[in-house]
Amino acid sequence: MLALLIVTLLGMIRGALGGMATPFYWHLIDLSFGGLGDRMDKKGRLRGDLIFRGFILCTLVLCISFLIGRLMSVLAFHYPHWSAIEILTLCILLTSGSVLATLGQLYRALNEKKVTPGAYYSIARSTRTDLSKSDDFSITRIGMGLALKSFDKGVVAPIFWYLIAGVHGAFIYAGLAALSWRFGKDGHSRGFGEAAIALEKLMGFVPNLLSGVFIALAGLMTPTAGMTRAFLGLFSFKGRASYGEGGAPMTAAAHALNVSLGGPRQDLDGSSIKSGWVGPAKATAQLSAKHLHRVVYISFMAHLLFLASLSGAMLVAKSELNFDFLPF
Repeated sequence: MLALLIVTLLGMIRGALGGMATPFYWHLIDLSFGGLGDRMDKKGRLRGDLIFRGFILCTLVLCISFLIGRLMSVLAFHYPHWSAIEILTLCILLTSGSVLATLGQLYRALNEKKVTPGAYYSIARSTRTDLSKSDDFSITRIGMGLALKSFDKGVVAPIFWYLIAGVHGAFIYAGLAALSWRFGKDGHSRGFGEAAIALEKLMGFVPNLLSGVFIALAGLMTPTAGMTRAFLGLFSFKGRASYGEGGAPMTAAAHALNVSLGGPRQDLDGSSIKSGWVGPAKATAQLSAKHLHRVVYISFMAHLLFLASLSGAMLVAKSELNFDFLPF
């Protein structure tokens, strides 16, 4: 809880570090292995060869992530201020405030109809999207997707695995999520990123569903949104996002806000990513600054609900611990 609060406050004050609103650990993975991955992902190679190369890179990153998690666990165990070490460790695996700051910049740029410094740059780097050929409607949808995916992969999933498997689990998931973000292309990779997104899906499936539930519940507290529509969308067979395209939180938000999200885009490396459309059948895809404002609001409410659930779980755990000492 403290780590999430720190990341939220510092991110809102500092903004996106280096123009990237992703977790800091993703930055490190990108700097360390992004160039290597680009050299391994050669055009013209057979799909099976690319999948194997991607699996080798995944194995390397997983081993390094485990060792870093192990090191942090040892430091936390041997030093008296272990809580502070774990809090700081979790901070580099999360993102929250920088996403809100980035979307705030984009909102001002769209609302005032003028380019503000860093607004589009941060969205492009954080989502790995070439915005040079995108109109305002597309840019708004991409920004809305950033808010929803970040809540899932930068908040709920790392904390979920920290609670289940400790620092090791959180680092392993973060490593896979970073590779999936860097090479997965929203599930439309032609081979090299398939191993990363498949392994990440195994660890992220349950947190993704939880994220969708929190977004749906947040629809009850968001003006013009609908919680019932969100839950109906989650159980619908149409208008849903695949896991790589955002999954449950993207689906819940699109139905709650009655908008169309997703759609085709172009990756920074020039690849065409043909993501499907998410949301009700007759919803509009011509989104504006007001729609961006609504998704920021529903995302923020989901953050508060998630914090409230962690608080409730902590109180329940403490009460059960106290009952264990009773003689009956």
